[in-house]
Amino acid sequence: MSARGTRVSPKFERHTAILRLVEQGTLSTQAEVAEALRAEGIDAVQATVSRDIAQLGLIKVRSANGRLVYALPGAADLRRLDALTAALRTFAGPMVPAGPILVIHTARGVAAPLADAIDEALLPEVAGTVAGDNTIFVAVRDGISPSDLAHELAHLRDRDADG
Repeated sequence: MSARGTRVSPKFERHTAILRLVEQGTLSTQAEVAEALRAEGIDAVQATVSRDIAQLGLIKVRSANGRLVYALPGAADLRRLDALTAALRTFAGPMVPAGPILVIHTARGVAAPLADAIDEALLPEVAGTVAGDNTIFVAVRDGISPSDLAHELAHLRDRDADG
């Protein structure tokens, strides 16, 4: 209940709790977020948490101990992620994990602009990119799954344009 006696929406309650939990800097996966919410008495499934994370615009950063954790983006982070989202929507085709790399297919001649956007986004999961004419090899950092990176990039590409 709010101070006026009206009930807050479950979504607002979840979002508020997620933001508070993220500020603690220890949540690394959607499953961990859902578990932390349940520990606070808030029922949430992974699909709901996934949407909430996208709507809140959370990003992953490397913590002091080297672990990737969810965080609130700064203004520069938001600009880089918006540019990456636009590039993914415009240029990205199929994304295929291949051993320790992620292969991203594009139309002819547009691999380089997408690779630049990936590099400039400074994603903590990405060590670097190599672009050909219509293919990008994305080297992922140690401990990161190319499949997980493909999921994160697809999530960015497919997130609701209205936030």
